[in-house]
Amino acid sequence: MRMINRRDFLQRAAAIAAAGVVLPRSAGALLTRHPSHLPMGFSTLGCPKWDWRTILDFAASHRYAAIELRGVQDTIDLTKVPQFQPAQIAQTRRALEDLGLVISDLGASTNLHETDEAKRVAGVNEARGFIDLASALGVPYIRVFGNKYIAGVPREQTLERVGAALRTLGTYAKEKNVVVLIETHGDFTDSPTILEIIKRADSPGADVLWDAHHTFAFGKEEPEATVLALGQHIRHTHLKDSVPAGNDRKYVLTGKGDVPVKRQIAALAATGYRGFYNFEWEKRWHPDIEEPEVAFAQFADVVTSYMLEAGVRPIEHDG
Repeated sequence: MRMINRRDFLQRAAAIAAAGVVLPRSAGALLTRHPSHLPMGFSTLGCPKWDWRTILDFAASHRYAAIELRGVQDTIDLTKVPQFQPAQIAQTRRALEDLGLVISDLGASTNLHETDEAKRVAGVNEARGFIDLASALGVPYIRVFGNKYIAGVPREQTLERVGAALRTLGTYAKEKNVVVLIETHGDFTDSPTILEIIKRADSPGADVLWDAHHTFAFGKEEPEATVLALGQHIRHTHLKDSVPAGNDRKYVLTGKGDVPVKRQIAALAATGYRGFYNFEWEKRWHPDIEEPEVAFAQFADVVTSYMLEAGVRPIEHDG
């Protein structure tokens, strides 16, 4: 893994912080609405059996400021969730407001690497639907994937295809005050590749979701190197811990594995990052891991201490 001198890191992180981060208007509103919270959230990927009310109540009672939507119970397509239908959106927004909660982002399943035309069109249409929903809900970001290199397809062609699709979605999103974030996931877990894609997209409506677990465990990057490489492109963050398990990884409670979550938070905080630090517990895909009521509560306790030590401040009102 690439190592970096601490003094050089702090100097370069300070330069990133001094440059400032331009957030969508709606993102700025999310980060200034509830001054009692640290900017911490969880993904509904981790609680696939919880209904909407349970999700809200647990978040509010465990010091979370944000909820990241990746399905609700059996429904992955958020545009089909009852609470997000046009007639219910105002009520849903009021319920969140009453509890001091916000939705940090919407997680689409769109893969931008697809070569099959029907799959490509379906994915772009899905992402547009999520952008429309995000705009209606006042949510600043949606997430998409890169996601894979296809055997026999040159790397250059894949990156050009992904970048072009991200540019198309970014242009559409910009008009609705939403930003499309490509996640460091799948085959695209190294910073140089992500930066190539962002350069090819060349859109103010497109940026990066840093899955800090994946760049460390699969991209083989130390967190300080990733943060310096991606810099202000990081708008949102996924955190989780794991241990090696054969040729793969097994998710474990935060601080119990070998992923440097504490350093990831510290590295990001040093740059003046103003987004959320979200727990992505993959219970939907790995039903054998710890139940959400245990994992979510433990993450809140551990990461609160990490964030305070790193100097992450509670969300404050403007002015």
